[in-house]
Amino acid sequence: MQNINFFIIESTLLEIALAAFAGFVVSMALTPVYTHLAFKYKAWKRVRDTATTGEKAPVFHKLHAEKHKRNIPTMAGIIMVVAIALITIIFNLDRAQTLLPLVALVTAGGVGLLDDFINIRGQGTGVAGLRTHIKFGLILAIALGSSWYAFSKLAYTSLSVPFFDPISLGWLIIPLFAFVIVATANAVNITDGLDGLAGGLLTIVFGVYTVIAFAQGNFGIAIFCATAVGSLLAYTWFNVHPARFFMGDIGSFAMGTTLAIVALLTDTVLLLPVIAAVFVLEAGSSSLQILSKKIRKKKIFLSAPIHHHFEAIGWPESKVTMRFWILGAMFAMIGLVIAVLGGQL
Repeated sequence: MQNINFFIIESTLLEIALAAFAGFVVSMALTPVYTHLAFKYKAWKRVRDTATTGEKAPVFHKLHAEKHKRNIPTMAGIIMVVAIALITIIFNLDRAQTLLPLVALVTAGGVGLLDDFINIRGQGTGVAGLRTHIKFGLILAIALGSSWYAFSKLAYTSLSVPFFDPISLGWLIIPLFAFVIVATANAVNITDGLDGLAGGLLTIVFGVYTVIAFAQGNFGIAIFCATAVGSLLAYTWFNVHPARFFMGDIGSFAMGTTLAIVALLTDTVLLLPVIAAVFVLEAGSSSLQILSKKIRKKKIFLSAPIHHHFEAIGWPESKVTMRFWILGAMFAMIGLVIAVLGGQL
């Protein structure tokens, strides 16, 4: 029996390694195709000159207007969506483990694709793309649909709490999961603002979830996460400073939504804010900035999210990115330790 178990573990580890390699190779192969089409059809992201609340954003515009003069294409997230979807459909499709994250990846990516398309085809400057309430409504619909599926088809009714007994929530798990999905998708979208930042952080987080899923025996999820790691590495190869292209909303919404689904399926929803702490920090800084401007009529940060604040005080973009990567790795390891000690593996 031990020999059989060792063989299963050994073969699964090989599959995980091959999945990561496949994600990297397929994404690398798709990159020249995307790059040719992006430059041919001038898929440049429009630089905004207004904040989320509508007023002028001179600090942000000053920091990034020069970058956008280089005509850097967006929507490169389509490479990751296509690569991960193809590999999963052909080699790793499983109703209980990979169907839901696959559907979330594609549908949330579709919302981001529409938003990016409207952005690049718009005229002038300012906040461009889908109207905020429409974008939020579409992501919320995906979140509610995914949460209902997890509850009714996959029988997720309780929430695991590290070091304590699980909490039974019944149907209330649906709004909780929906909130987590929307919040995570939004947090990744907010974080995607510097060369290499979101790509590197997502690689770290999906890498940790590969380990968590494998340790739980959720081998399909582990292979799926490894595929995402390989694809993200290929994207980050070209996205580090100076970026060749940006993932766009198609990438940030797809990967953020999928990350939340993976946390849901591995029953580590309460650990996600630790493992992905930098994303929480980024989204929180934006929320605090908006609240402060509405209530106090003052800004907390020179520019939000917080990575732009550090740029504004003089940190080079690459320094901000790499230091946030370090923070991301530290918190991801802390989350992994809590998962081990808290009895979630």
